[in-house]
Amino acid sequence: MASTRAAIRYAKAILDLANSKGVAEAVNNDMKSIASAIETNTELSTFIQNPTTTVEVKESALLEVFADVNGVTKGLFHLLFENKRFEILDAIAVEYNKLFDESNGVEVAKVTTAIPMDAALEAKVLAKVATLSDKKITIENVVDPSIIGGFILRIGDNQYNASVANRLQVLKRELSN
Repeated sequence: MASTRAAIRYAKAILDLANSKGVAEAVNNDMKSIASAIETNTELSTFIQNPTTTVEVKESALLEVFADVNGVTKGLFHLLFENKRFEILDAIAVEYNKLFDESNGVEVAKVTTAIPMDAALEAKVLAKVATLSDKKITIENVVDPSIIGGFILRIGDNQYNASVANRLQVLKRELSN
């Protein structure tokens, strides 16, 4: 999923509209569920990206799948129908979430681990990460077995790589020189 300028523009417009109606958080929850559904359901993703499926069918299907979403989100579906831009719905949802978090002073700390973090470890990491930023922090755990062990922490543009795989790479470089 490529983040496009159009997706950012749609996301900004939807955020402005949602803020003016006082439903920005509800729309944010809608966008999270839309992004998650599209990311985890390949059939839905393929359906939305399929150029042979008419926009009318896409709109009605999305309104059925996401029947309980906010009116602003339904308005987005209709706008995408009018502009024939359903293929960027996932990017719009992701961008909306980023913009919403940014406007509320929330920063996402992405923690990559070899195995899923349990609640205790997540709380420990959150407490430590909170000292690194003056913003409210949320943790996003990404599981990547290829790092073998340890973790990779990314907050904004900063990254700290304490993975076993990275350490092995460093040792390999040192020994080969």
